[in-house]
Amino acid sequence: MDGSAAVFKFEKLEVWRLALEYSDRVYHLASLLPRAEDYNLKSQIIRAATSIALNIAEGSTGQTNVEQGRFIGLAMRSALETVACQHLIRRREYIQDSELMADIYESARVLVAKLNAMRRSLVPEQTWVRETVDEYQISDRRREERDG
Repeated sequence: MDGSAAVFKFEKLEVWRLALEYSDRVYHLASLLPRAEDYNLKSQIIRAATSIALNIAEGSTGQTNVEQGRFIGLAMRSALETVACQHLIRRREYIQDSELMADIYESARVLVAKLNAMRRSLVPEQTWVRETVDEYQISDRRREERDG
């Protein structure tokens, strides 16, 4: 554990090391949240950030590529959960340091991109479910009905 020699497969993965660094950033961010969020947002963002590295590790050894890809997908979901938490933190104006928030957000973006690339390389023939933007747009007629 001193970092001198990687014994386990996941310890050699760049995405796992990035997940650890991201987790450190998230822990720092969480430490700045108000006490009232200890058992809500603070706990949630820490658990989600921790889950990223844990899913990468769990899926790395003795698995098929498809199974490892599934665990990488779970890690991506956890990373996206931390991004949703960041939006709540900003919305509630808990953190005034915009540079810190931008740095953590960018770290999440890079991590998710690398996780996605890893998943695609593990299971290149897999088609992933995608949502189109059109499904979430309100037509002009519906907008007029809604707004009166």
